Amino acid sequence: MVYGHSDLGRSPIVEPVTLKILVAGGFGAGKTTLVGAVSEIKPLRTEELLTEAGRPVDDIAGVEGKKTTTVAMDFGRITLREDLVLYLFGTPGQDRFWFLWDELATGALGAVVLADTRRLEDCFAAVDYFERRGIAFTVAVNCFEGADRYPEESVRDALDLDPGTPVILCDARERESAKDVLISVVEHAMLASATRR
Repeated sequence: MVYGHSDLGRSPIVEPVTLKILVAGGFGAGKTTLVGAVSEIKPLRTEELLTEAGRPVDDIAGVEGKKTTTVAMDFGRITLREDLVLYLFGTPGQDRFWFLWDELATGALGAVVLADTRRLEDCFAAVDYFERRGIAFTVAVNCFEGADRYPEESVRDALDLDPGTPVILCDARERESAKDVLISVVEHAMLASATRR
């Protein structure tokens, strides 16, 4: 007791455990949208307009309506519990920005590989990246309107994924769907970590 005041009844200050999750995938797969849908803060975005100068290097086939691109990262935060906070880092999708991935991946618990079935081959590089570095990941198939829908097993086979790698369908625009993706990543990463011990 100090100066007649009591600390009885006050909750101790809880320092949350912070976990880092990457959101990766091909150009136009919905990474910025997913981070924005689930973040409890206004997400930091490093988007720039697509220009004529970039046309020779940016393949927009299948995503012709796309007007901007992430040039460094997206950042968002979601508090799962008072003592557990996820920091989300969306990676840029084009090859010319892949040099940023090593820095972004440092300290990551796990990752989401966001897949677009119209351009499924665009997520091969992300799958390969996380497999080579031993970073647990979940493949989340973003179900775009008008895109063909495939069973999870068909996507797993097409990407030649290990049997334990989760594949789920999602709508990156919907908060609850994005939360389900993040829960899958955390659960898979914790299971993979426990298995390695």
